[in-house]
Amino acid sequence: MISAGIDIGSRTIKLVLIEDGTVTDSATTDTGFQPMTRAREILDTSGMTPHRIMATGYGRTLFEQQMQADTVTEIKACAAGTFHLYPEVSTILDIGGQDVKVIRVGKKGRVVKFEMNDRCAAGTGKFLEIMSDNLGFQLSTFGDAALAAEKTIEVSSMCTVFAESEVTSLLAKGEEPVHIARGLHDSVVRRAASMIRRVGLDGPLCFVGGVAKNPCIRALLAETLGTEVVVPESPQTVVALGAALLADAMR
Repeated sequence: MISAGIDIGSRTIKLVLIEDGTVTDSATTDTGFQPMTRAREILDTSGMTPHRIMATGYGRTLFEQQMQADTVTEIKACAAGTFHLYPEVSTILDIGGQDVKVIRVGKKGRVVKFEMNDRCAAGTGKFLEIMSDNLGFQLSTFGDAALAAEKTIEVSSMCTVFAESEVTSLLAKGEEPVHIARGLHDSVVRRAASMIRRVGLDGPLCFVGGVAKNPCIRALLAETLGTEVVVPESPQTVVALGAALLADAMR
């Protein structure tokens, strides 16, 4: 019996399939301008017909209306997926395309506290994408470049619009793009670390979401928080995994 978890995010759609408690397949695609069409396509491409589908993410309500599916919040799905992978972890940082979430879990992965920033792009994947473009970097190499920087130029604004203006001003003054890049990464980590401290951190931090692939963010988090930062092999599909596990538990 196959269960599916589908995470319909603002930037990407992630699918995880589980059969008899074991992950059998996963896939990721861009959300695009027609998220429901893309969601159906990713399900069709899998070649599987799930017995039960659990949807999460920004598009979960629309998906529920158009498909036979249950829904769950991203917070609960993220906690379930992380607990499955790292039952010893009690604090999770999830930085996605449009929001930042910090989740504190208790016994059996139960959510006990969380904090979320979804009101602006500050500190999100979208913020890093815009800044990398402004500085002339590919997003895929932005983190590596920032990590290798020998100097940090502080960027004080976290608002995307104001940060763009500040970056333009710094470039006009002759500052090196790579040094500005390091400063932008520092600002993202400072914001995330502040949220983590408010939620609470005891032991290693699990870092999930697409931004968890950024090596500079990972390194700066470990340095700033003074703790181990664990990153799953596929950090962007952890929420979909949690949704699939929750669907599987309903059999």
